[in-house]
Amino acid sequence: RDGDIVTIRVTGTGFLYNMVRIISGTLIEVGNGSIRLESKTILEACNREMAGPTAPAQGLTLMGIEFLIDSQEEKIIRFDN
Repeated sequence: RDGDIVTIRVTGTGFLYNMVRIISGTLIEVGNGSIRLESKTILEACNREMAGPTAPAQGLTLMGIEFLIDSQEEKIIRFDN
């Protein structure tokens, strides 16, 4: 956190629709004390209602993309913002 700016970095090999926004909304609720951080319970429940709200898209920024070109030689192409 830097003043009014909260930075959440999410890295993965694939994302579901609204996944990052749901993660962000959940973490915001945890930070506000509205819900307790029980991520294992939230994930194991497989119930969307256990997580926080979907955060609005405003303010979300794609920082970069990485593509694995050759897994044997671990060649990666990066596109950074």
